[in-house]
Amino acid sequence: MHPDIKIWLKDIEISIKEIYEFLPPDGSFDNFRNDLKARKAIERNIEIIGEAMKRLLDSKPEIKISGSRKIVDTRNRIIHGYNNISADVIWLIITRDLPVLEKEVEYLLKAGNI
Repeated sequence: MHPDIKIWLKDIEISIKEIYEFLPPDGSFDNFRNDLKARKAIERNIEIIGEAMKRLLDSKPEIKISGSRKIVDTRNRIIHGYNNISADVIWLIITRDLPVLEKEVEYLLKAGNI
C-alpha cells in the first residue's frame, strides 16, 4: 500500500471514531442538535474525512469507497457554505453513511494492497 494512502485511510478511521465519541451518550438527535460543541466537532471531522477522501481519489481514482464523491461534496458544502448545513443532514450522515464508510476503510486497511 502506498504510504500516503494508508495515512489518509487512517485519518478517516480516526475521524469516524472521534465522531462517535462526540455524540451525546444517549444517542438522541435532539441532544445532538442542541449541543453546538458536538456539532462543530463532528463537522470538523467530516471536513477531515472529505479532505482525506479527496486526496485518495486524486491519487487513486479507482478506489472503491461508497459515496466517495458525495463525501468530498459534503466537505465542500461545510467549508464553503457553512450556514447551509443543517443538523438533520449531519445526523443522517452519522447514522446512515458513517457505518458503511467505517467498514470499507477497515477492510481497505486490512487488505493492504491498495
